[in-house]
Parts: sequence; C-alpha cells; structure tokens
Amino acid sequence: MSTKTIPYKIYLEEKEMPKAWYNLRADMKNKPAPLLNPETKKPMTAQDLSAVFCDELTQQELDDTTPFIDIPDEIRNFYKMYRPSPLVRAYCLEKKLDTPAKIYYKFEGNNTSGSHKLNSAIAQAYYAKKQGLKGVTTETGAGQWGTALSMACSYFDLDCKVYMVKVSYEQKPFRREVMRTYGASVVPSPSTTTKIGRKILEDHPGTTGSLGCAISEAVEVATETDGYRYVLGSVLNQVMLHQSVIGLETKIALDKYDIHPDIIIGCAGGGSNLGGLIAPFMGEKIKGKTDYRIIAVEPASCPSFTRGKYAYDFCDTGMICPLAKMYTLGSGFIPSANHAGGLRFHGMSSTLSQLYDDKLMEAVSVEQTEVFDAAQKFARIEGILPAPESSHAIKVAIDEALKCKETGEEKTIVFGLTGTGYFDLFAYEKFNNGEMSDDIPTDEQIAASLANLPQV
Repeated sequence: MSTKTIPYKIYLEEKEMPKAWYNLRADMKNKPAPLLNPETKKPMTAQDLSAVFCDELTQQELDDTTPFIDIPDEIRNFYKMYRPSPLVRAYCLEKKLDTPAKIYYKFEGNNTSGSHKLNSAIAQAYYAKKQGLKGVTTETGAGQWGTALSMACSYFDLDCKVYMVKVSYEQKPFRREVMRTYGASVVPSPSTTTKIGRKILEDHPGTTGSLGCAISEAVEVATETDGYRYVLGSVLNQVMLHQSVIGLETKIALDKYDIHPDIIIGCAGGGSNLGGLIAPFMGEKIKGKTDYRIIAVEPASCPSFTRGKYAYDFCDTGMICPLAKMYTLGSGFIPSANHAGGLRFHGMSSTLSQLYDDKLMEAVSVEQTEVFDAAQKFARIEGILPAPESSHAIKVAIDEALKCKETGEEKTIVFGLTGTGYFDLFAYEKFNNGEMSDDIPTDEQIAASLANLPQV
C-alpha cells in the first residue's frame, strides 16, 4: 500500500512509535550490580521482589540479557493518545543565542499528566491489572509521577494510593487535586499514617520530606495490604526500560533526516527520563558504532552523581527496601526544599551509575536560580513553560550552545524537555519576586550522611 493512502497519524504510529522497549542493560559490557537483600546481603530473587512488585515487572527488573521486549498492544494503544511525542528544532532559541549550534528537544509534556512519567505509569498499571490486583501504592516528588499513575490506574480501574513529598504537597496543591480528580488518595509524606512515617517525623521533626521518605511509606502500605503492590516512577531498571520509547522515537526521527547529535542532555534525579532518552544512543556508543557526548544534569542541592559515593545503599529513608549499588548521598540525606521535587532523591539509578562509573557519560550540577533563569528565557523564546526538572537540561543546553558560539563549532544538541511547569507557578512566583535562593549541602553534611552507609 502506498504511504499516500495511509492516514498521517496512523503512518506515524506505525513508522515512528516503537513496538518494543529497548533494554540497554543487555548491551552493557559491565552490567549494573544486582539489588541485594538488606538482611542476607545476597542478590534479590524474583521470589523476594514479588512481595513488593508485580510479577511481570519483577521479571523485567531482573532481565539484563533480552535487548528488546515487546510492548503489549493494550499499552501501545494507550500510547497512541500522545505518542509519538514531538522532536522540535529550537529555531527561535538558536537565533536568540546567536549560536551556530543546532538545538533539538524531545517534548514529553503533551499529555494530561504533563510529563514523560505516563510512559511507565500505564505499563505498570497494566501489569498490576493483568495480575488481578486491587491497587498500587507509590511516592511522588513534584507530582508528575503521581498524576501519571493516577491517570493510568483510573484507565484500568485500580485503586491508587500516593505518598507525596510534603514540601511539594504544600507547594503544588493543584497537582494534588488532579490526582484526586483521577481517583487517587494523596497523603503528605512523611505522615502519621505509617510506622515508618511516624519514626521519620520523630527523628527529623519539621522535615519537608524527600522521595526516600515517601518510598518507605508507600512500600510499607503495599506490603501490609492484601491485593496491593508498590510501583516506582524512577530509579529502577524496569522504569528505564519503559522510558526507552523516548530515546527510540528520538533516534527514529533524527535518522529519518540523517541528523547525528553530538551532545545529548537530560536532567537527572533518579534516572528515568535520562535513561530513556539516551538508551539507543548509549547502546551504539557501547558497541563502538558511533560516539556521543552524554551529559546528566542534577541540582546542586542534591548532587548524587557529582558529590556522592558509588556504593550499596538503601533506596529509601526508612531502610526497608533492597540495597542498590549507585551513586548516593546516603539514604538519610534530606535535600533542601528546592522546587525541582522530582530531582530530590538521594541516589541514582544503578544502570546510569554503572555507565557513569565506566566514564561513558558526564554529570554536572547546577544551582536553582540559574535553572529558573534558563527556564524563563526558554519560556519567553520558545513559548513553552518548562518544568523545573526539565529546566536543568535547558540550562546546560544553553551553556553548550554558547560554547559553540565562542568556538564557531556547529554541533547538534539534543535535550529532553520532560514536562511542563504549569503546576509549578509557586516556584516561578518565588523566582520572579527575587525570593529564590540556592541551598547547597556542605561537605560535612554529605560526609555525615555517607558515614551511615550499610556495610556490604
């Protein structure tokens, strides 16, 4: 059949939206270190993990040999509501910066959840429904993941219990109400509704919370409630597998026009969007087919890559989750109440940590006021109000484009615009009023947290 007779949207779906997720770990020469049982210090088995995660997600978590895993039709049909997502040439930004660089961004904010998180949320809800569960529990930082999961659970008629980092719960009431509109229950974390929450509040009175705290509470509820499992929006291998649709679509679009990126940039909190964006490019780099400069951008207030230690640590503040080998600031590290809630996690994905340790990618940290300055510039020039998390990538993309202006090099830059900032107007108000500050942990604070790493 001639492509001229195929409706345009259907053509895009068939040609530019992947039919399988790409499992980068299958091509990694040095595999990510396994999750360890915190009691025995032995690698977690499928039986160990199945008490916390859905069965098929457990298999995906442990699979580091299968390069491509088919996307079930039910998930792919859901993706068709908003995928393939746009890959946009930032012509206006290039002109304003007067740079010879070509700048592209993969825009993941074109769905109701406002971010890339829906790519994995719908997959995890699908597997929970398929297993016959009643519902799921989770944590959320800025609220994008909680919003996405509440949408996905509503679609599959599942109950959804969300523990939202307290500072974000207070800063972003409208994000909270979107979750409730989709049927989720939302609790500020740490809370008095769980044993772990009460202990954290006792140990850290007045704390604004962290993703590590919220994870602990969500896992406790999942493991103590019949018919429930815990799902996570970042960090885990299974999540980056689902997010590989971002990178696969990006590469398909670039290849279509014979465009070779020199620099690929993504914000980094737990690693889901960055891992998804870079997956096929990193796969080629590992195989020696081509080279790319890959940059992870993290907040200076929570610098796990740039100031953390590569070691086994708990993924949660309550220290009940498996141990993961990762770049970490220590599970007890509570970052300042910065506005990029989705990046306020003490550790980094084991997969990305291994790649960083192998020197296959770089990492930089940036301060909050610099990030919002870049966000404001981007909004005024390109017309999209970016999420604070995404704006970390924007900041470094602008920096790299200005370096090209100085050297005259015509490099091609690709960055991930992971979501919109329309629920982050409290943060923009602080910036616009000149009330935003930069809170960077001292070496002594980080050292004190790292001193409590588990002995493995």
